Amino acid sequence: MTILDRYLAGAVISGTLLTLGGLTPLMGIFLLSDELNTIGTARYGLGEAMLFTLLSLPRYLYQLFPIATLIGALFGLGTLASRSELVAMRAAGISVAQLVRSALLGGVLLALLAVVLGEWIAPIAEQRGLELRRVALSGEAAQHTPHGFWAIDDGAYVNIRAIQSGTQLVDIDIYRVDASAGTLEATHAKHAYYQNGRWLLTDIARSRVSKHGVQVEQIAEAEWNSLLDPDLLKVVVIDPQVLPVWGLYTYIRFMAVNQQDASAYEVAFWAKVLHPVLTLSMILIAIPLLLGSARTSGLGRRLLVGILVGLLYYLISRSFAYLALLFGLNALLASVAAPVLFISAALWWLRRVG
Repeated sequence: MTILDRYLAGAVISGTLLTLGGLTPLMGIFLLSDELNTIGTARYGLGEAMLFTLLSLPRYLYQLFPIATLIGALFGLGTLASRSELVAMRAAGISVAQLVRSALLGGVLLALLAVVLGEWIAPIAEQRGLELRRVALSGEAAQHTPHGFWAIDDGAYVNIRAIQSGTQLVDIDIYRVDASAGTLEATHAKHAYYQNGRWLLTDIARSRVSKHGVQVEQIAEAEWNSLLDPDLLKVVVIDPQVLPVWGLYTYIRFMAVNQQDASAYEVAFWAKVLHPVLTLSMILIAIPLLLGSARTSGLGRRLLVGILVGLLYYLISRSFAYLALLFGLNALLASVAAPVLFISAALWWLRRVG
């Protein structure tokens, strides 16, 4: 890596980190304001809301990372352009391709940072935050594990492998032990539905173990006298954006085996897989924005254009995601469409500038 490479890569990295530093408190204020209506409910006070906000921040910063990279590259490299350093580099024989390569070296490090944030830090922090919020709001003991959602329900241990909504559950196991009678009852139901104020289990297999032996029975459907609150379960529905790539892949396979619609998780999976590419593409977009107006536009104007381009990208990418969910489009194509469109436009613009 040459001195020029380090200089330009450092400008991109420092600009992005400064941008993230400015966005973090702003995002924290927005997230905390969303919790104001909930503060005071049960044991959910201001301290719990602030801790939940803090634990939620990594996920939102991960989602904003590409846009922050675009703004940061415009800020870092734009500072060089405002001092005519980019013009001097071009006059010294540095090609546009060399400038792009040096800036992308910084982008690679930023993409790695985003992967660490999105695959390790954010999922762990978000799940702990949701657990804290859930316990404070409901007072019920419940926990998410790799094997589903666990809860204690009126003395019974309940495991739910998938929560499609607060009122629709998949693969439910209920274990009840009666120590005085020396019996163990294990119930498995393929589905559970909350209707008319009560839970209904379907496709039930029930085993009862006692000193007299094992009794097994199959039941088409039965009422479930459970204390589980549908509003609590709505809180713990697995948000695709919370899961890491490997967790999404596992969950998609589980949903496929159970013949459930996993399109939302497929879209989130490919979006996370393509996230590093998206981060790098933002730098490709920033370079022509800078070179195309290096002498005629101030830094503030270029930053404004960058913010608008970032918002445009976000709107287009979300539109493709919603179209995939509404019309059953291929999740990979829906996730690739926006990056390909913007990268193609950036490369075309780079050719014109070069």
